[in-house]
Amino acid sequence: MKQISQTVALNRVKQVAAQILGVVFFSLVLAGCSGFNLFGPPKIEEEEIIPPEELYTSALADMDRQYFATALRTLEKLERQHPYSQYAEKSKLMTVYANFRTGSYEKAVLASERYLALYPSSPEVDYILYLQGTSYFAQIKDITRDQKLAQDSIDSYRRLISNFPNSEYVDESRENMRVAFDQLAGKEMSVGRFYLGNGQNTAAINRFRAVVDNYQTSSHIEEALYRLTEGYLKLGLLGEAQSAAAVLGLNYPSSSWYNLSFELLQEVGAEPAAIEGTSLDGALQLEQS
Repeated sequence: MKQISQTVALNRVKQVAAQILGVVFFSLVLAGCSGFNLFGPPKIEEEEIIPPEELYTSALADMDRQYFATALRTLEKLERQHPYSQYAEKSKLMTVYANFRTGSYEKAVLASERYLALYPSSPEVDYILYLQGTSYFAQIKDITRDQKLAQDSIDSYRRLISNFPNSEYVDESRENMRVAFDQLAGKEMSVGRFYLGNGQNTAAINRFRAVVDNYQTSSHIEEALYRLTEGYLKLGLLGEAQSAAAVLGLNYPSSSWYNLSFELLQEVGAEPAAIEGTSLDGALQLEQS
């Protein structure tokens, strides 16, 4: 009986061993079919080297057909295979534009920085700065969010306008800058209103003064002067409140915000007036948009 059990066990071992050998053999067959070498490093297929002019022409054709994603893949291959070819600069410029057109704004910004670092004297610098500024501009979020992108867009546009005042991209850059400035002013106003509503009058005044000092052409300037009038009155600084209302009345006499400022002052028996020695004294004429 014991001998029979040993025989059965031996047969079972042989069956298991056969199954294992079958699995290993099958795996080796699959590995051979897939080109994978179990006994060494995997085989790496060499990339076909295509002439740079052929890659550039292909990418250009795709750009013309607005196949920007396909063009980007070709441009990447061009830079990888021929980093020092005569097409290197043009391919980098096209990379900025293609990323911009596909809405890959962060990649467009990175590509623009790379281009400007490598080709600071290129005749295309103004165009690259325009694409860079507009890539930042396209990402601007609402005024409740951080406005670093708005400031970044302004910085790029300023660089363009300062260095290339006759560029064809100046007018649109100025328009976008106005919107970006409005975003920054709007952020200051949003925070200022919050402080004012919570009784943090000094902190609120600092925000409204930032709008008056830095964003005079924004659409928020009238309300900022009214909020200054309101904030100063809450602190008992009547002269400052009168001066803020006077600046508002001089520059925007028909504004509803001026009417509100006038009413606030009348409630305490005062009226708008340029009070000597106040923080807004001597700054009555604001820059007009």
